[in-house]
Formats: sequence, C-alpha cells, structure tokens
Amino acid sequence: MKKFVSIMLALAMSMSLAACGADSSSDASSDSRSSSDAASGEKVVKIGVFEPATGDSGAGGKQEMLGMQYANHMTPTVDIGGETYKVELVYADNGSDSAKAPTAASELVSKDVSLVLGTYGSSCAMAGGPIFGEAGLAAIGVTCTNPGVTAGNDYYFRICFLDPFQGTVLANFAQEKFSAKKAYCLGELGNEYDQGLIKYFTDAFDGEVITDSFPTNTSDFSTYLSKAVSSGAEVIFCPVSISYSTQIVKLAASMGLEIPILGSDTLDSNKVLEAAAGSDVQLYVSTFYQEGGSPEFDDGIKAWLNEDSTAMTNNGGNDTIAAVTAMGYDAYYVALEALKAAGSTDPAAVKAALPGVTYTGVTGDIAFDDIGDAIRDTAYIKVADTANNAWALETMQKAG
Repeated sequence: MKKFVSIMLALAMSMSLAACGADSSSDASSDSRSSSDAASGEKVVKIGVFEPATGDSGAGGKQEMLGMQYANHMTPTVDIGGETYKVELVYADNGSDSAKAPTAASELVSKDVSLVLGTYGSSCAMAGGPIFGEAGLAAIGVTCTNPGVTAGNDYYFRICFLDPFQGTVLANFAQEKFSAKKAYCLGELGNEYDQGLIKYFTDAFDGEVITDSFPTNTSDFSTYLSKAVSSGAEVIFCPVSISYSTQIVKLAASMGLEIPILGSDTLDSNKVLEAAAGSDVQLYVSTFYQEGGSPEFDDGIKAWLNEDSTAMTNNGGNDTIAAVTAMGYDAYYVALEALKAAGSTDPAAVKAALPGVTYTGVTGDIAFDDIGDAIRDTAYIKVADTANNAWALETMQKAG
C-alpha cells in the first residue's frame, strides 16, 4: 500500500509540473511580437497605443483612440510577408502627464509591440519618445503638433500639421476675419504645446499681443477674461486642453463675452462645443477634419458609436465626429501600410519602411518629409454653431 501511494504521489507531481510547463509556454507565446492566438491559431501582430485615457487630455485621448478602434473593427487583419495576421491594439495610459509618459512607453516596449500610435499631447510624446528610440521602435504621432516631437530623432513620425503652421493660420485668420490689431493669448504655464503655439501665433500676428499664463490646476479664469476685455483685445487665443477650455468657454458664455475666442486643435471637441451651447460665444478652432469630408467614414463610425455604449461615452455622449478620431482612424491604416511594406513584424524593419509609406486617408493624403513630419498645407477652421450644438466649416486655410 505504501509503495502504491508513493507511486501515485510521484505521478501527481509529474502531471503538475507538466501542467505548469504548458502554462509558462502559453504565457510566453502571448507576449511574443508575432505570436499565434491560442484560441484561433491565427498569427498576431501588436500595435501599441500610447494615449491618455485619464488626466486633462483624457477626453481627447479617448476620442483619438476611438478612430483606431473603429479602424481595427473594420480591418482586423493585415497581410505581412504573405501571411495573414490578426491586429491587436495594446494600450498604455500616459495619464496626460509628461512625468508618467516614460513609464507608459516602457510598458508598451515590454509588451513587444511592432510600432506605436500616439500620443494626443505633444509634451507626453516628447517625454515618452526617447524610450521608443532606445528600444528601436517607430512611433506615429497622430495629433501631437509641437515641432519638438520629431526634432533630432529618427523614431517619431507624425501625420498631422505642425504648430508653426497652425499658429500662423490662426493669426492670419484673426486678421482677415476680424481685422484684429490686438490679441490676448492665454496658455498653461510650462505647457510646451500651449506656449509653443502662442509663440508662433505672436510671431505671425501683425499687431499687439498681450500674453498671460495660468498655473496648472487653475479653476477660476475670471481674472484672465476680465483682463482681455479691459485691455481692448479684439480676439482671444487660448490653445489649451479640453478640461481648461470647457471652463473658459462656459465662463465666457456666462459673462456674455463678445470677443471672439480662437482655439487650436485641442478645442475641437464636442465637450467644448457643449460648453458654448445656447450662448452667444463666438468660438473658432483650427483642426484636421470636418464632418462631410468622407461621408462613408462619417456614416460608418456614427453607426458604430450608436451600437456601442462604451464608445459613445468615450466620445462625450453623442456621435459628433472629432477630427482627432478621423486622424486616429488614418493613423491605424498608415501603421498597416508600414507593416505591409516591411514584410515583417520586426520593429527595425517597420521603422526602416515607414519613411517611404504613403496613404490616402479620410483626412487627406499622407506622406512624410525627411524629418518624419507630415506633408500637409491645409487646416480646417470650424465655428461653433451654438444654436444647434454643432460645428460648421468656416473656411479651409493655408499658411502664408
């Protein structure tokens, strides 16, 4: 009997060890860059999503991700080197915080992605970018517009226009639309995106510019708007985050502010639009896309949003299409083109192939210059239709 028990115990231990070995093998496979999906047997390629889901830019980050998610829903596979791969989006929340961005970037590196999309917010792109560079990963910026994102490196690319262009476009618009000779500019202290755009606007504006900066976590902007009024400013330029701009626009509405407010691409949000609803606020924003540019895309993503309650919530509660969503959609397909051109899931091969990628998306033709920046020369200027809670196209404008 004792011998029998000993034999059974040994057999049980042997089976246990075998099971542990199988689990370990499975875990290792799931972390592989081009692993086979355990359930389906499909090959899988991972694309990193480096975006804010929380923090001041969380609302914009979620809308940018919606474009990627919808594209992945529409095109869940890609042919690479003669084989079909399932495309998996792997997420890391950078928290809208440049101090947290390197950790989020490292998280994506550890998950063996082939390339990265994002981020909404130039400061986080610049803070997290070197991590991708050290790992040999290419990143495709979607709407991070500060020149510093791609400057002096070979790992960050982007599909959006840049802030020197955007700042010049808005300065020209202020003068052409309102004959403005005095502008009041307001941005967050220390925010590279805000301060960079204010500089480019100031450089291009042919008149007097009054500049103010507010500390992080400011919640009362009455002093700043009152100063804009008392200074005799004819336009207000505030290229700030969604969380700040909603507060500023709501306050402007309650004050009955008559000075037009000009915003950058961050203000192209249905949350900001809602803050202006029913008021006489004059709100204009520069951006990358306007509904109607691609009816097929518009109809498809609206239907998808209305079928998915989580997606609808992440879009701010309605099916208004943000330009960053359209840009996220295009960025996904640029990533697929890079994988196809590389003929491999290896990050080095993808990075080497990316400069030569071209793609015609819903936001226009996409190609890269020698620095990795997008070749773009047109911005949409949209105005808030406060009576109907909708954006209307004011004009399409080029710099110069």
